[in-house]
Order: sequence, then C-alpha cells, then structure tokens
Amino acid sequence: MAQEEENNDKVEVRIYSIATSLTESIIFLDELKGSRILPIWIGPMEAQAIAIRLSGYPSPRPMTHDLLFSLIKKLDMKLLDVTISDIVENTYYSHLFLQKPDGETIKLDARPSDSVAMAVRFGCPIYISERGFSKTQVLSKPISEDEVIKFKQDLKNLKPTDIISQLLNRKRPEDPENGNEKQ
Repeated sequence: MAQEEENNDKVEVRIYSIATSLTESIIFLDELKGSRILPIWIGPMEAQAIAIRLSGYPSPRPMTHDLLFSLIKKLDMKLLDVTISDIVENTYYSHLFLQKPDGETIKLDARPSDSVAMAVRFGCPIYISERGFSKTQVLSKPISEDEVIKFKQDLKNLKPTDIISQLLNRKRPEDPENGNEKQ
C-alpha cells in the first residue's frame, strides 16, 4: 500500500463484475484474500468508462479518465493506489494516492467510480477500508455466474419507483411497531 491511513485496515479488491441498466450500474468489488464482495452503485457513464478500459478496446477519442491518465503521466506522476475509505449517508468516499516526481505522495478526494476508472488505467491496486465494508451490505463468495446473471437481469427490470417504494415501506428502527421507540 502506498500510504498510511489513520486506520491501517484496508483490504485489496478487484473488479468482479459490472451490471448495468439504462439509469444505474453496479460495480462488484471482490476481496482478494477473503469472502466478501462489495456492490457499489455508480452512474452508467462511469461504468462505461471502466468497462471500455477493461475490454481492451481503445476509445476513438480520449474520454475524461483517459485525459486525466495522460495528464498525470505527462506531469511524470504515478497513481500508486486508490482506497474506498468510508460510507456516510449512503455516499461512498474514496481517495487517489499520487506520487510526484520528488517522491511526495498526494491524497486526492474522488468518487469511487472515478477512482476505479483511474485504477484500471494505471493498473494500480484498489483497496477498501474495513470501515467501508462494515457500513454496507456485502455479498459473500462463492457467488455463481448464474447469480450474477440473475442479478443483472433483475437490475435491468428495476425501476426507480421500485427503489423508492422499498425505502418508504422499510420500517425504521425507532418505529414503535418494531419495539424500538426513539429515546
């Protein structure tokens, strides 16, 4: 790992799969030395930027992440690694760790989708903090290809109203019906 965080509790992950629909996409990050898979909802354009690079086919014109890649290289800098560090109110936070020519490391705030898009361009490690894993629902390996295919199919049929209705129907912990009155 290129940098030391206050909690040196990061685990390396790889891209397991990307599922897309017309309005949303999910990237699945697979823990290399463990059994967890973290799904992160990202925009379709960001998913496309990651998928295009993973496919090996060059874009006819530089996309935004390709431009950033070229700029960083021209400045003689390196992307050492990226870390998805936290989740606050359902928003994921991540950082890029760049090394300047003099060896100094720079930490930049970034969206996880942009961090992953840059990581696949530079071929650098992707990490997730244990704090990030602990604040969200994760999938457990082994997950079969059939499960991934079914999830992708379900995602294609998902409408924004489905998500909203699930959120509205979910009982909050402080609801008296749950036996947990707000103190």
